[in-house]
Amino acid sequence: MADQDATNGGGGSFEPGSEPQVSVLAQYIKDLSVENPSSPQVYQWQVQPNLDVQFNINVEKVADDIHEVTLKIDVSARSENGVHFVVDLSYAGLFGIRNAPEEALPPFLLVEAPRLIFPFARQVIADAVTNTGFPPLLLDPIDFTGAYLSQLQAAQQQQAGEGEGGTSEPAPSESPSEA
Repeated sequence: MADQDATNGGGGSFEPGSEPQVSVLAQYIKDLSVENPSSPQVYQWQVQPNLDVQFNINVEKVADDIHEVTLKIDVSARSENGVHFVVDLSYAGLFGIRNAPEEALPPFLLVEAPRLIFPFARQVIADAVTNTGFPPLLLDPIDFTGAYLSQLQAAQQQQAGEGEGGTSEPAPSESPSEA
């Protein structure tokens, strides 16, 4: 029993060097815009601003085994007095992925990769807001898994709706931006 081949794992058919490998090659600020358009008056306002936080994930294949995952986060603070601050950040990571099955790429690139780079993007935003003269803004963690699953569910519902109607065009009441 002690002589079993350790690379086989007892039941798999992996050859040495064929197991999936993932590495973070680099991470960086791709674009950063910080605006404080109402200064210096904003520092005299006694009202709490409403925060609006939006995020988007973009994946681009840059080489055979290398993908760039860009996490775009837009934060704005506004009140009835005006705009307090606006921060737009595109933070990216380069991920090397080898020997991974094709069906494993979307969950990794749209869930795990953004989860890995989010803490660094969060720190960039906190520092940017602090540098505008406001207290640091610490963003709550983003549920990338939930966002991915709801995107999959919406795509499946859209496909099911297209299959029932017999056409591939959306119904007149739907628009592509609502999906």
